[in-house]
Amino acid sequence: MRILGLDVGEKRIGIAISDELCLTAQGLDVIERKKNGEDINKIGEIVSQYDVKKIVVGLPKNMDGSLGPSGKAVKKYARELENTLGVELEFWDERLTTVAAERMLIEADVSRKKRKKVIDKMAAVLILQSFLDFKVGVDSRKKLL
Repeated sequence: MRILGLDVGEKRIGIAISDELCLTAQGLDVIERKKNGEDINKIGEIVSQYDVKKIVVGLPKNMDGSLGPSGKAVKKYARELENTLGVELEFWDERLTTVAAERMLIEADVSRKKRKKVIDKMAAVLILQSFLDFKVGVDSRKKLL
């Protein structure tokens, strides 16, 4: 089983995929948002290719935890994705993931031009990895109790 992580933006969608044991996240792709549903079709192809059972969508919240316009737009897009693909969907708080991804790329001395191409994919990796780390931790604690 694999889990797909998405960082949904206005213009691009960063995509990450878990390994089969759902322990690690790897960056997969960045696709352009399209009005005609082409982006959802591309995600559907990835879901089929990798036998994805769940999609984790980063939910942008305000620092006070409330949902702003971008969060509402992501929820609307995610529901369309869920209805079209029929795959289980879960939201994950993505506050500051793009900032963290930017810092990591700067520290790795990646040029500004190259950062723009991979920032969304890196944010998707951070979203998915934090989800996986939390779920593995919860499952491990359940086994201990």
